[in-house]
Amino acid sequence: MPWTVSLSRQDWSLHRKGPIDQARHNEKVKEAIKGNLPSIISEEAIITSDGKKVVKIPIRSLDLPHFRYDFGRNKHIGQGEGDSQAGDKVGQAGSGQGKQAGNVPGLDYYEADITVDEIASLIFEDLGLPNLQQKQSETIEGETFRFNEIARKGLMSNLDKRRTILQNLRRNAMHGHPQFANVNEDDLRFKIWVPDVRRETNAVVIAMRDVSGSMGEFEKYISRSFYFWMVKFLRTKYNNVRIVFITHHTEAKEVDEETFFKLGESGGTKVSSAYQLALDIIKERFDPNAWNIYPFHFSDGDNWGDVDNRRCVDLVNRLLEASNVFGYGEIREGGVRSSSTLMNAFQAIKSPRFIPVIITEKKDVHPALKKFFSTQPIPAEAAS
Repeated sequence: MPWTVSLSRQDWSLHRKGPIDQARHNEKVKEAIKGNLPSIISEEAIITSDGKKVVKIPIRSLDLPHFRYDFGRNKHIGQGEGDSQAGDKVGQAGSGQGKQAGNVPGLDYYEADITVDEIASLIFEDLGLPNLQQKQSETIEGETFRFNEIARKGLMSNLDKRRTILQNLRRNAMHGHPQFANVNEDDLRFKIWVPDVRRETNAVVIAMRDVSGSMGEFEKYISRSFYFWMVKFLRTKYNNVRIVFITHHTEAKEVDEETFFKLGESGGTKVSSAYQLALDIIKERFDPNAWNIYPFHFSDGDNWGDVDNRRCVDLVNRLLEASNVFGYGEIREGGVRSSSTLMNAFQAIKSPRFIPVIITEKKDVHPALKKFFSTQPIPAEAAS
């Protein structure tokens, strides 16, 4: 008679169910945030924060699909009345009742806590400096050290035991005794630490901002919003990118970062003053043979006459000769997409390395970031 053995074991997958569900939930939250990035990154609470603030993001409930019954009624059967057609919408609150109160449950929302850095990681994961080239690199001595050299003398605390044993075995084997014994000073090997030195390609971003009187609350908010994320992007993904800040009205001047973001608006507009200052700074401090150069400018498009518009075209072409790309953002409140006189003048610039964008509402900031910092290759004949 054969033996029948009954085995039982605990299903450990049940113990992992909680972490699995939590990981799935976190992934769904991440997907929901990524799908709503254009609206999230333009939130004033984020732009005016210190960059370390935890913000609350409203997210639609992530419950699994299920039937929900109205237990306040007597009928709970799950079928229709037989006159429905493919494509009919069901569950419309107040359907056929004008503006009366509906009887269909709404969507549940909850607020997810997320740091500015976590939002930034989602925004920046596909971005990079466009047309980045390997130019003369700069040697940087880091703050970390590595034990990557071996010496015969050193501190006993840095003794490399494995290499010491191997050296002892090798020496004894040469004398016909392949064993570990009689360690002497000639066998000792020590680890030596050296600074972590890396070489990085030089890059400079020249941020230009219109601060003339024509820049209203919306225009200045959009320009500050874009540059807030641009600066965070550069400092998150690159260790050795310089940023030059320029403001302008009828005159341009180089300012520090705090002044760049807080300076008020006044005076007329002469855009060419900013471009000329950018060229002067490049000539004095950033040799195009050694630096990747990225000028960016945001304005409302109002400028002082056709004479200055033509001068701007000439200066942008000169900047393109020294730069990897040139980004120009024009801000127009209220969905107005008709071209300004300055944008019309820029139509004469044919280089694909000149990248114009038009922003008419807050959610356009995210597409502008993606367009300016796309890593898609530029045609070789245009990049030369």
